Amino acid sequence: MGKLGKKARKFARKNLQSVLRNKRKLKSKFKRKASKTTGGQDVEENQERDTTNLSTERKAMTEEIEDVSLDDVFSEDDSEGLGEDSDSDVYLSEDSCCAHLTECDGESENNIDSSNGGSSLMVHNRDIRAELVKKAKRLNKLKEKDPEFARFLERYDVSIKQAKDDETSSDDEGGLDGMHPMNEDAVRSHVPKCLTSGQVDSLCNMVKKDHNMAALTCLINAYCTACHSDSKAPSASISVLSHNIQSGETFSKILMFMLHEADTIFRKLLGLSCSNCKKETVLELKNTSKWLSLKPLIKSYLRSTLFLLNQVTDSELLTFTICRLRTSIIFLVAFPTLLRKLLKISVHLWATGDESLSSHSFLIIKDISSMFGLNWFDSCFVKTYKAFINHAQYVDQRLFEHIHFLRNSFLELCSLDVQKSSNMAMKCMLHLAKILQKGRQTKKKEVVKKICSWQYINCIELWVAFISANAPEYDLHPLLYMIVQIINGIALLFPGPRYLPLRIRCIQWLNQLAGSTGIFIPVISLVLDVVAYKIAKDGGRKPGKGFELQSTIKLPKHWLKSRNFQVECISSAIELLSEHFAQWSYHISFPELATAPLVHLKKLYEITSIESSRRVIKRFIDQVEMNVDFVQKKREEAPFSPKDQQTVETFLQIERRSGNTPFTQYYRSIMSKAVTRKMISNTKGLRKMEVSSITEFFVHLSFKFNHYQNKITKYQP
Repeated sequence: MGKLGKKARKFARKNLQSVLRNKRKLKSKFKRKASKTTGGQDVEENQERDTTNLSTERKAMTEEIEDVSLDDVFSEDDSEGLGEDSDSDVYLSEDSCCAHLTECDGESENNIDSSNGGSSLMVHNRDIRAELVKKAKRLNKLKEKDPEFARFLERYDVSIKQAKDDETSSDDEGGLDGMHPMNEDAVRSHVPKCLTSGQVDSLCNMVKKDHNMAALTCLINAYCTACHSDSKAPSASISVLSHNIQSGETFSKILMFMLHEADTIFRKLLGLSCSNCKKETVLELKNTSKWLSLKPLIKSYLRSTLFLLNQVTDSELLTFTICRLRTSIIFLVAFPTLLRKLLKISVHLWATGDESLSSHSFLIIKDISSMFGLNWFDSCFVKTYKAFINHAQYVDQRLFEHIHFLRNSFLELCSLDVQKSSNMAMKCMLHLAKILQKGRQTKKKEVVKKICSWQYINCIELWVAFISANAPEYDLHPLLYMIVQIINGIALLFPGPRYLPLRIRCIQWLNQLAGSTGIFIPVISLVLDVVAYKIAKDGGRKPGKGFELQSTIKLPKHWLKSRNFQVECISSAIELLSEHFAQWSYHISFPELATAPLVHLKKLYEITSIESSRRVIKRFIDQVEMNVDFVQKKREEAPFSPKDQQTVETFLQIERRSGNTPFTQYYRSIMSKAVTRKMISNTKGLRKMEVSSITEFFVHLSFKFNHYQNKITKYQP
């Protein structure tokens, strides 16, 4: 065999397996030698490097958790402003048949030819303003140097004002009150810039009877001036500033007429019905001559009304304005920017207003989500959820009813599209689970405080209510599994006795989910942990102050040593176990379910020294044992085997419908006593409350009574 050539030897060195094997052996030898020479220095450096990397990663993770907010689950940009933008002050030309807007917005044509002239005018106006500022400074200096000159200027200003008042009063005497309806040219030539009450009445009559476009344009300009009367925006045009409104009577007449009649007038001019009108009807009119002539008027009215909602603080006026704006909401399909502003204003008023204002604002949110498509439903969902989170950070007796209203209205919004709402609810729950998981891993004070907060608790309660309301009709098992895991994680993260109110809430949520879905959710271990709290010997000697668990998450330390705390633990445990057993008291496996709790409660009965608690425990044990005997007797008489699941599900269905078993009656009495017990504990603080808060207190109690009454009726025939 001949000698290999140069290329063949090169190929052999690179690709033959024997050559590669020898190279690997040599590399391993060199590595061993290097490790022996360097010693343990490299190992120590690597270990230090690893520990520093782990510490930096943990710090970064904790900092990330601390910065995470509950409303960061959605990445929607809510930064659009609702104040005065570049085209917020829209005034109509009264000299050109009211066919176009004087200002240039994004929907008008671009006047490219006049751009150079406009820029030169801007420079000229800037120079004039600079000269006026210089002259004003010189005039102020003269006033400071010569007081007599300042008094002369004041007298001169007074005389000018009196002369103007005389002129306007003479105009009122021969004004528009006694005039017959005239044509548009006459209106333009006779309508003064300074409107009085009589002139407004005449313009209103001309618009209502003759549908006079010039008079309508004048009224809309006056309405725009009235809506911007409290603003300090310098962007209004000169024609607007000359529309003076002389009195509050004129101001109110303009506002009331436009808010009452504008929608009816626009619909008549467009030929639309006042009741049945869909967005498709308005979209079909967009290319017609009627719409093109009325579009500037409608847009000016809607934008001025939105500006008024941002400026006014009176609740009654806000409610009336938003009610009237709701009738014209169909026109906003042609103006998406204004619709977006209306949504943001409505969400703000829904979250911060009183009962009437919040209700009417929510009706607008509901109309937007149902009338304008799925994209608008997403926007309504995100904005209302964020508003609920931001306003659910604190809970007391005054805010309890308002948060309850916000939760119910949000659930009503979700009912419009349950499938889409469930998808977005999954995102929210995953965000809550992420915060909980990282909180359990790090257990930093800031992270734990974020979880043990009213904001987090109200979010959990919101989704529990959503699942409970829609689970009978929709498949929400993924949401149910997720929320149950989160609730159990909260209960395990806060096991101490100071978190008794939080643990009671967790058990109530699980009972609510089990009752609405019909799925067994174990809560017995959580309830038995409640009765296992032993803080004071002999149940505590001091009775202690009464406390309300519904408005507390974490108890003070001094409450743990009171007798009332021990009584509350036992009574709450009995109520929660009664609710849990009432859900499964007709099930074929009830005897096995009640075995472990009966053993623990019998031990607790022997240990407890408080006589009232002993009676409660004894009665509960007797009722449970009676129901166990009842189910066992019926089970022995059953002709089917436990493997026959379909027949097992029909076990004791007749007795369930009748609801006359002893344990069901016992559960009703327990729930009614729970309501009265809470009422008695709260009446002790009535003397310290103000008269205004007493009414809220009774509203709060009536809500609780209705809540427990609904639970009781669930088990009635």
